[in-house]
Amino acid sequence: MADIPTRPMTELTLRGIALGGVITLLFTAANVYLGLKIGLTFATSIPAAVISMAVLRLVKDATILENNIVQTIASAAGTLAAIIFVLPGLVMIGWWQGFPYWTTAGITATGGILGVMFSVPLRRALVIDTDLPYPEGRAAAEVLRLGAGSRDGAAESARGLSILVWNALASAGFALLTQMKLAVAEASVWFRAGAGATGISGGLSFALFGVGHLVGISVGAAMGLGMILGWWILLPLLTAAKPMPGGAETWANAVFRADVRFFGAGVIGVAAVWTLVTIARPVLGGITSALAASRARGAGEVLGLQERDLPILAVAGVSVVMLAPIAWLLWSVIAGGPLAPAALPLIGGALIFIIVIGLMIAAVCGYMAGLIGASNSPVSGIGILSVIAASLMLVALFGRATPPATTQALVAYALIVTGIVFGVATISNDNLQDLKTGQLVGATPWKQQVALVIGVVFGSLTVPPVLDLLNTTFGFAGAPGAGANALAAPQAGLISALAKGVLGGDLNWAMIEWGIAAGAVLILLDAAMARAKRLRLPTLAVGIGIYLPMSVILPTVLGAIAGRFYDRWAAGTRDPQSAHRFGVLTATGLIVGESLWGVGFAGIVAVSGSDSPLAVVGDGFATPALIGGTVLFFALIALLYRRTMATARR
Repeated sequence: MADIPTRPMTELTLRGIALGGVITLLFTAANVYLGLKIGLTFATSIPAAVISMAVLRLVKDATILENNIVQTIASAAGTLAAIIFVLPGLVMIGWWQGFPYWTTAGITATGGILGVMFSVPLRRALVIDTDLPYPEGRAAAEVLRLGAGSRDGAAESARGLSILVWNALASAGFALLTQMKLAVAEASVWFRAGAGATGISGGLSFALFGVGHLVGISVGAAMGLGMILGWWILLPLLTAAKPMPGGAETWANAVFRADVRFFGAGVIGVAAVWTLVTIARPVLGGITSALAASRARGAGEVLGLQERDLPILAVAGVSVVMLAPIAWLLWSVIAGGPLAPAALPLIGGALIFIIVIGLMIAAVCGYMAGLIGASNSPVSGIGILSVIAASLMLVALFGRATPPATTQALVAYALIVTGIVFGVATISNDNLQDLKTGQLVGATPWKQQVALVIGVVFGSLTVPPVLDLLNTTFGFAGAPGAGANALAAPQAGLISALAKGVLGGDLNWAMIEWGIAAGAVLILLDAAMARAKRLRLPTLAVGIGIYLPMSVILPTVLGAIAGRFYDRWAAGTRDPQSAHRFGVLTATGLIVGESLWGVGFAGIVAVSGSDSPLAVVGDGFATPALIGGTVLFFALIALLYRRTMATARR
């Protein structure tokens, strides 16, 4: 239940907005660089909450709600940096030579603001009337509560803060060891399986382990099932059918990227549609409730805190207004080119596509964030499905037998449309996590939603110059004239290649179709288990387990198992609620430490220009780093949980 303040508290303030803006500049720039260089970004919500508490602690009248606004602004902007998974594709195909400021900012802002608007009615369905775990939202709320409690001198908060700090230090310290190459970041072994190949790979990530604890055993088991299907059943069969030169690792990973991920995308696609069907009634109920709240507000009634969303008519109005700049952006792509004669159907079709698909994606991404957390949610998989759908729309209008100049323009247009939809996806993926945090600490929903829009604007103004600087300095792999130091931008390369594949007719449809069929079977399995009142296996989580690398899934599954054992132990203590809360703080600390370190390391990478700026040993230390790092990882996990259990007993 939310801790609702009994008296008015300072919440949406100019100093909070200013602090959120400063953190936004730092986190967005770091995420853009890190994402383009190694294909990964870090979750910004919890680091922003920690930094906000440290700064506003110096201000006498700062409140937990003001801290929540700061982390909301910074997390929205940091998440929006994921637009880099699409837009560099325009440079790679030679359509752009740089990143025009207002066009890039416009694509980012319009998609992001639509994402905020679409998530407003979803809050009721997916945050209030649901039992989704929202691991990062709960973790951020615990961080904010601890900061407020320790400031007020609460004894339990002091003990909880001790758990949080020790776990965060261990998590950050181990992450530092991996960057020094004294411990491996991923323990893996690859081998032949009959005529094929597969392996076992687990990231030594405290953050992923903590997320697993928070999502629970049902989601963890579903992800584990997906991992088994993808890596230990499908991959050996596919590699056996596609012999390749080289070692088992290279062979297995190549087939995983070329085939298994598309199978997983098919499962995610059919699971997304099923998710929309299952949440349609509560979403419509949320919209009806929002309309009722709007009428009550107009009649002068005083609404309860959880009813105070942005007025639904304002949400609809802003969404409609956003269509004008989107239409202008789309026209800027078409004007003067081979697509200009078909401007009207192209722009009209794209606007309908963005609204309809955007609403669907907002719901699915919000559900995924609630299921496994924003940072683990496979938004790139949604980007894949979106670019395929956008490209198919263009194929329906133009066919595939088009001249090269027309094909290039169509690919560019598909990427622009996908970029806007991707903004909707990333923001809705993050926003409901933030709104869950707000619900738990007693925030006013409409104020947090305004903060989300402010965060989108801050992030949109920051992304273009950072992209342009990196393009000028390094360039992107696969782009015309890219040099030896070009940034990999792996997701952007994949999504632009997919657009070319659909428009050229050579996409891997077979694996997507098999994935859709498997997803349908998994939906039936989950329904049967629900009727039998056994452990649920959400199909979307199974698809995520197939789609994401095993190194991400395995530690999350292990964390879910550890969380299950801990919760059973906590249920038998003298104070089960307190013991359970300490377990949540243990997992939260594991996430906080690695997340904060991720911010610092991104800055070090940017300044040094090196992938491994902190390495103190070479490749010759790989074996001791593998063995020692794995042993140390599990020893620290055991030690930290034992310490938490000892604290809970007291």
